[in-house]
This record gives sequence, structure tokens and C-alpha cells, in this order.
Amino acid sequence: MKSEGYRDKYNQHLLHPWGDLSTLGDDDSSSVIVKGEGVYIYDAEGNRLLDGPAGMWCMQTGYGRREIADAVSQQIMTLSYATSFTVINNREVELAERIAAKTPGDLNRIYFTTGGSTAVDSALRLCQLASNIKGQPHRKHILTREKAYHGSTYLSASITGKERDKTAMDIMRDGIHFLSAPCHFYHPEFSTEAEFCDFLVDELEQKILELGPENIMCFIAEPILASGGVIVPPTDYNYRCWQMVKKHEITYIADEVVTAFGRLGHWFSSEKVFGIVPDIIIFAKGVTSGYIPMGGYAVSESFLASFSGENTEGCLYSNGYTWGGSPVACAAALASWDIIEKEKLLDRVLEIGPYFQEQLRSLLDIPLVGNVRGEGLMAAVEMTIEGHNEEDLLEKDYAIGEMVDQHCQTLGLLVRPFINICIISPPLIISREQVDELVSILRHGLELTLTDLRDQGIWVD
Repeated sequence: MKSEGYRDKYNQHLLHPWGDLSTLGDDDSSSVIVKGEGVYIYDAEGNRLLDGPAGMWCMQTGYGRREIADAVSQQIMTLSYATSFTVINNREVELAERIAAKTPGDLNRIYFTTGGSTAVDSALRLCQLASNIKGQPHRKHILTREKAYHGSTYLSASITGKERDKTAMDIMRDGIHFLSAPCHFYHPEFSTEAEFCDFLVDELEQKILELGPENIMCFIAEPILASGGVIVPPTDYNYRCWQMVKKHEITYIADEVVTAFGRLGHWFSSEKVFGIVPDIIIFAKGVTSGYIPMGGYAVSESFLASFSGENTEGCLYSNGYTWGGSPVACAAALASWDIIEKEKLLDRVLEIGPYFQEQLRSLLDIPLVGNVRGEGLMAAVEMTIEGHNEEDLLEKDYAIGEMVDQHCQTLGLLVRPFINICIISPPLIISREQVDELVSILRHGLELTLTDLRDQGIWVD
């Protein structure tokens, strides 16, 4: 097999993100991908796979876009690098202007980083700086949520609420406070979503009062918790939390690393979908359609005004990255932006998103499927284990998502397994016919997994 040579060398030389150290150097399952085209990727044997996760939530305009390749190539030959530490490059100015035109309120100041993790880290450090300059060194507590994902730097990992990501890794614990994940499916003790939402908002307020609002630096939240299982909060949850946070004069950070740049049919979803105007919006992933690493945040002028100009006390925002504002990355982002506008991909998501969600919900007739949730072009299919040799299955819950993934890969679909959840977020260019193909293969993969569980005596009808 053509992939074996690559896999052998991978096992000798590479350590991948979230690598299972117990199988280090002995991975015989990962696909070797060599080509991408449209919504499809191809492995070393030439097998075609529909890319269900869009890379990692990021391939908005799909693979093989000549426009982005040409823009990057031309930029490399014109100006391949410029450091934002000492000079200004024209492409970062152009991109910042476009982003500022689409952000809500007065979020007109853009800071570029190299990805989502560094964007979160940089935004939190900006908030720390603001507290210190304003003579509020006690204002350091951070409110976040269980099942949230905010990054892999030390600070962003510390505020991540995915419990299985922590294992034996060191994180900062002092001053980090986790609120309940806003998923009604996990809290059947509440008879209605509205009742659950009341509980969540009250929990937030009680935590604020417990800590003292004057001691809280910020509340950070993904509008939809993406990597934690595409958790769509109850209606008005985001808005009511934003109101509560602003009532107590706490900085609100919206982590739109996934939900921005079209995933929900808008450049940014905070105001358009959820009716909120954060102090800071974080972005990454889709900003370049995944072609070049880039991230950043937009921050409000009113927030900056309280610790800039005459209020700086001689302090600098001493935070930056070698490739922040890279002209090549900005060129890729501008080219991707042009495609999204030219092909009206935002309107396309608003049109096809409901169909995508409806077709996925048809999978609920499979006994293994306990919940299907999502919005726009992001969704999760969660396998239920209740009442079916639960203790045994809990030990194998990681295997369930992987079983579905392996069956789907054999059938021509890549999904992103997360414990007992399949996460799907296809490129924005996906057609209705390709949605049907995706759902059909996923159905077959789920049915084969259910058969496997029955054969193993884990699932008993």
C-alpha cells in the first residue's frame, strides 16, 4: 500500500496533537492524506473522502482554490514577510479594515496572531494589562464553562473545560471558574429548556456575587461550544449572560474561532445570531479558509480607551508573534474573503444550513443515536449508552466515535470522533446532493457500529 511508507516514517519521526503516547510509534490507523479538491480529500491509495469536519472547522471555501493559491504566490514574490513589531504592511491594513467593517458595535481595532490559541491568550493578556493599568490588580478571576474549548497555550488551556483534555498536563487553576455547560440534553432534571436557561443565568449571577464583580476580569464564551460537542445553548442564553455580565461591568469575550467567517451564515455571529455586542471577539480558522495559519481578535474602542492614550501609565502591550499580521496570511484571508462574497457563501449557508440540520436529525431513528444538535453548518451526532450495558460501554466510549469514524472512512466520509460524538462541519461550498451523500454514509456507519456493539454483547435490544 502506498500509505505504508508514509505511515512508517510518521511513526518514526512525528508527534501529533492529542497524540496517544501509549501507542507512540505504533499507529496503524490514521489515514495518509495526499490531495484535496472541493469538499473532498484523497488518501495515498486514491480513495476519496468527503471532508465532514472541513479540516478542523476551517476549510470554508474548500480545497484547491486557485484564487487563494495565486494570491499567496503573488504576495510571496511581492512581499513575503514584514514584522508588525516595527513596520506596517499594506495587506494587514486592508484585512483589518474589512474585519472592522463587519464586527458589531465599536469593535474597530484588530490584533493579528498565528491561530486561535494565541488569539485567546493575547486577548486574556490584554485584559490583564487593562486591570493592572487601571489600578485593579485584584481583577483577575476568569469565568468560563465546562466543555468549552479555548486553546492549547498554557493560559488558553487553563480556561478550557474539556475534562479529558487535561489528563496529566499542568494548567493554571487559581482564579479560573467553570460554569455548567449549557446543554439541556445533559440535564434532563429540567423539564424545559427555558427552565434550564433560568438555572444557568442564575448560576452565573451567583458566581459573580460570590467572587465579587470587582474581582472578575472577564467572562469568555463560545456562542456555540464547538469542540466540546457542538453544544447549542438555550434560546436567549447568550443574550441573558451578556446582559448579566455587562450589568456587573465585567468584560465579555466571545470566542468566535469556529462560528465566524460563515459557519453560521454571517461574518460574525455574536450580534447577527445571538444579539450581543462583546468587548472582544476572537477569530481564527475560517479567516483564511485554512490555507495559511492566522488568528486574531477585534476589540472595542471604548474598552481600549480606559487604558490607552493618557491612561497608559507608561505601559506597553508587550505581546506579539513573529508571524502576526503576516502579509502572506493576510493575502490568503483577503482572497478567501473575495470568494465568500463573489459566490455568496453566507447566503448559501443560510439556505442549506436548515436542510443540513434536518437531514442529520433523520438519524434519530437509529437506536444508537441519542441526540442530534447544531446550527448552520456545524452539528454533532451523539451516541447514547443509557440502559445498554452502560458500565462496559463507558469504558469503551472513546472507541464508539472511532468505530463510526472507521466505518465512515471505509465508506467515503471523514468525521471527527469525540468520545461518543461525531462532529460534522463541512466546507461552506457543500451542495444539497453532497449533504445527502454525507448523511447517507453516516447512517450506514452508525448502523454498522450498532451491529458491532450487538455482536460484542455491549448493546442488548
